[in-house]
Amino acid sequence: MLSVESFEIAGRIIWIAVLWEEKIQGITFALDEVQFEKNTERLTGFLKGRRVNVDPTPETSPYPSLVRDVILGKTDNAEILPGLSFEGVTPFERRVYEWLTKNVKRGSVITYGSLAKALGTSPRAVGGAMRRNPYPIVVPCHRVVSRDGIGYYTPRLDEKVFLLEIEGVKEWTSSRHIL
Repeated sequence: MLSVESFEIAGRIIWIAVLWEEKIQGITFALDEVQFEKNTERLTGFLKGRRVNVDPTPETSPYPSLVRDVILGKTDNAEILPGLSFEGVTPFERRVYEWLTKNVKRGSVITYGSLAKALGTSPRAVGGAMRRNPYPIVVPCHRVVSRDGIGYYTPRLDEKVFLLEIEGVKEWTSSRHIL
């Protein structure tokens, strides 16, 4: 099923979609409706490519509100981990996502290199896992930054900046770090 809602957060409209069956199969979001449609199509295609049986039939659920509550800091990211299906995720990706979610809390960041060191892997492998994250916001890939800047974000950097600013990580959203 596919649950979609929009919310006003910090003076901006944020669109949130959650694909789910018994558990959450994937999450996407955007700060404008056109990008949101693209993100939703991209997530659905990604999951299908990973052989996840997704049903995009619209259905109301509490999931978009739960994701909103994570953004607002009302719900801790790690509380949602048991609700993620991890279908189509490799064992390595799951290990990265779980470690990140449990250890890098709201209002803080970690570099690709530091996360890689904690997991005994390479920064490039961590970057790939972040790029493929089907659970953004809940698995806080926006909290992973480059050692000399904010790093990249799929699909758009302004969404990473928005999430970090909401969490109060302003030093990483300055123009010095974004360039």
